[in-house]
Amino acid sequence: MNHLVLLPILIPFFGAVVALFLMRAPRWQGIWTLGVLGTAVFSSSYLLWTVQQTGEPVVFYGGGWIAPFGIAIVGDLLGGLMALMSQVVLLLGTVYALGAKDKNVHYPGFYPLFLMLTTGLTGSFLTGDLFNLFVFVELLVISGTVLTAISDDKFGPEAAYKYFYISLLAATFLLLANGTLYVSYGTLNLADLAERIAQNPDAPLLTTSIALLMATFMIKSAVFPFHFWQPDFHTAAPTAVSAMLSSVVVKLGIYGFLRMTTLLFVEQATLIQTLLIILGVIGIFFGGLSAIGTHNVKRMLAYSTLAQIGFILVGIGWGTPLSVAAALVFTVNHSLIKAAMLMLAGFVASRASVKSAAFAVVTGLGKQLPLAGLLFFVGALALAGIPPTNGFISKMLLFNSGVEATQIVVLSLMAIGSLATLIYTMRAFQRIWWEPQLDTAVTLKPAGDKLIAPALLIGLVIVLGFWAEPLIQLTDATTLWLAQPDLYITAVLSGG
Repeated sequence: MNHLVLLPILIPFFGAVVALFLMRAPRWQGIWTLGVLGTAVFSSSYLLWTVQQTGEPVVFYGGGWIAPFGIAIVGDLLGGLMALMSQVVLLLGTVYALGAKDKNVHYPGFYPLFLMLTTGLTGSFLTGDLFNLFVFVELLVISGTVLTAISDDKFGPEAAYKYFYISLLAATFLLLANGTLYVSYGTLNLADLAERIAQNPDAPLLTTSIALLMATFMIKSAVFPFHFWQPDFHTAAPTAVSAMLSSVVVKLGIYGFLRMTTLLFVEQATLIQTLLIILGVIGIFFGGLSAIGTHNVKRMLAYSTLAQIGFILVGIGWGTPLSVAAALVFTVNHSLIKAAMLMLAGFVASRASVKSAAFAVVTGLGKQLPLAGLLFFVGALALAGIPPTNGFISKMLLFNSGVEATQIVVLSLMAIGSLATLIYTMRAFQRIWWEPQLDTAVTLKPAGDKLIAPALLIGLVIVLGFWAEPLIQLTDATTLWLAQPDLYITAVLSGG
């Protein structure tokens, strides 16, 4: 049973290896990738179901060496939830790539790299060791960089360089954090490290380690002021890639902040949470105002991610059971919404004779694309938190947690910031589907990317708006688990 936790990581990894042998048949590569990710989603679902039913994490010890001496892969409720969320969106990203007209999706390396990106992200959520987090993150970064560099957009290589070098900075921070923590405590296993930090919270390099990890996860989630790489990156990256990076890959930082405040640095959590609230509010306003003022739909949605991540940070920062559960619900729901919105932006751009998501090109183009307009409108409502979408559930839970925590000032700022979301999403909808064309030389291609992937995501957005109870129950259980770090420590260090 302990090997179960390896499957969500190993399936896409070996799938990528097999995909290399299909390099002369890109279409079969895509179909193979779809099957691999479908199998991975099933394994992640079964892992999460098993953990939820037993109430115990599934732990695998590499080489049979029990933690902290061996490498531990740990599937608890948080890791399982994040892995499943990511793989579902990545599966639909593959569906989009199969129906895309981009040249890059036919490159021999596209699907193997896509599967390696899945491996890196899943492994990051399931590893029980900080050094192996570094290894999985590097796999994720290398895959994402190359996938961006092969974009059809002429700015793809530039965006890839930006992503690579800012990720190199994050990797340096993470490696230094590993070093300072190992020097101070002699271990990098998360469970063992949490126990030793609790026993000796005054180690000289602890504050430095916290700062380095904070910087690492801020870069990964593009939190202000480490946000500057994201708009250029997501504007130039292939749609199937940018939709993944802006929806689920940025959640790696959210995962890191949750581990920091609920497991590793429980005694220091108050200071970290205060900083997260401040950064979250800044992100809400900066991202929202920047999205209003931008000239490109994809760029607008990239800035929107800054704002939406801000809401999640505030929920983690409040630190109450309800606010943490709300942050988790927000995390899952935002992943579905943002992936769908970026795919819809890519769909409209693919139908333009001049392929671009710039408003100068796509304004008025949507009048002949009514189904895409309907899907975009629902997605815009979800992003703004309007019923009956899952975005409304996210905002409602988060605001209720703020009322419970009597955070009136922050709540007021969040409410004002939420108006920006409604403004820029409705503005984009109006310009693309209602206003006359700005450039009459731009014509509509007879065919473009397929709508099936964003349609399926918007379907999930509506379903989770009407039937949110299973997700809420799961996040409540996850929050209860996170509130008892001793259970995680005991489960990992006891040898299963």
